[in-house]
Amino acid sequence: MLDPDEPPAFTHLNPGGRARVLLLCDHASKAVPRALGTLGIDAADLNRHIGWDIGAAAVTKVLSERLDAAAFLAGYSRLVVDCNRRLDDPTAAPAVSDRTVVPANRDLSAAEVAWRAESAYWPYHRAIAVALDDFERRGVAPVLVCVHSFTPVFDARHRPWHIGILWDRDDRLAKPLIATLAADPTVTVGDNEPYNGADQHGYTVPVHGTARGLANVQFEIRQDLIGDADGAARWGARVHKALAAILADETLYRVRRI
Repeated sequence: MLDPDEPPAFTHLNPGGRARVLLLCDHASKAVPRALGTLGIDAADLNRHIGWDIGAAAVTKVLSERLDAAAFLAGYSRLVVDCNRRLDDPTAAPAVSDRTVVPANRDLSAAEVAWRAESAYWPYHRAIAVALDDFERRGVAPVLVCVHSFTPVFDARHRPWHIGILWDRDDRLAKPLIATLAADPTVTVGDNEPYNGADQHGYTVPVHGTARGLANVQFEIRQDLIGDADGAARWGARVHKALAAILADETLYRVRRI
């Protein structure tokens, strides 16, 4: 689906990073392949949270540099194909997202979703798997950190959290991260808010983290806090400071299947 001059399906930051950490950003980009035009929506809608996770890529880049960790950033909009969904999930290429109709996603067949996935989904996930296999060959069980962002208001519900820590069965990283961030009285931390890491909608962390027995966490930062470079830098530094102390715990780097 992608022409040779179009952006790649993913960006691999700091591939030689020395940290025993792999950073992932599923909704890093609002790009749409030329073959799909504008998806039938205007640029203003694509620039909203329905098109990408505002600020998440910038925070991931800050963390990659500060932690000296490798990172993978998905290269295309979640409306093309959502890299954090199973392909049989209706929200993998939603026909309606937050009340916005996406004409190009109406009545998509499984074959059409698969066609998109071969260009904008599987290359990202295959690259992550290869990187994790390489860690394993070197005898390292890395920590997996997935970076997302969320809207301040959704369905008329105000979301008070500055940052949410999402986790499922393995709380080795999530619990100390929640405690460390919450120690700052100016920060409101959500424990499995505004989403629940144990629900069945996510794909990336369950497949690449939980299934491999790796310590993992997905965090969500409110988009109004990281919508510009200064905000992303501040929150990247804040999360880095919290993570840096926790990552000194050697028990994180052990395979634990729960």
